[in-house]
Amino acid sequence: MEHNASKSLTPYTRVIDILVHSAGILINGGIETLSVPDYDKLMNINTRSAFILTQLCTPHIIASKGNMVHVSSVTGLRSFPGVLGYCVSKAALDMLVRCTALDLASKGVRVNAVNPGVIVTEVHKTSGMTEEAYAKFLEHCKTTHALGRVGGADEVAALIGFLASDEASFITGQTIAIDGGRSIMCPR
Repeated sequence: MEHNASKSLTPYTRVIDILVHSAGILINGGIETLSVPDYDKLMNINTRSAFILTQLCTPHIIASKGNMVHVSSVTGLRSFPGVLGYCVSKAALDMLVRCTALDLASKGVRVNAVNPGVIVTEVHKTSGMTEEAYAKFLEHCKTTHALGRVGGADEVAALIGFLASDEASFITGQTIAIDGGRSIMCPR
């Protein structure tokens, strides 16, 4: 897909104030089991799409002095077994956020990411987890999150809303864990 983010804005161009990128998929597999096509799919959807969308929106966000918030994952901050491609794609997304924040700071644009722990969504089920396995996984997550529970999409949305607001006007280049303490725990 060819695109050119540097096209000049016309007087009739709509301005984008806020970009929230939350596309993502989960495919299980470690170094011995993850196929190259599945790795490429993870990188394309979780990272490449963020790069392209960010690049396309950049002139509009600069014009509005707006900001960008990407939805990453605790796996961008910490490694977990059996989800190598997912971890790599989210770590790359976090670096995209930090680099873009530096590139755009002088233009008055802020760029941040939220890094959720396990949140009740469809992502695990769409990765192939059965209802029964998902229920067991959520129960197990009570022990892998310091707060003893998983999160809700509304909690992540509230953090995104804050980062997109003027109240976060001095925050840029940050990858903020919203994970019930999962990223600070060590296995025992």
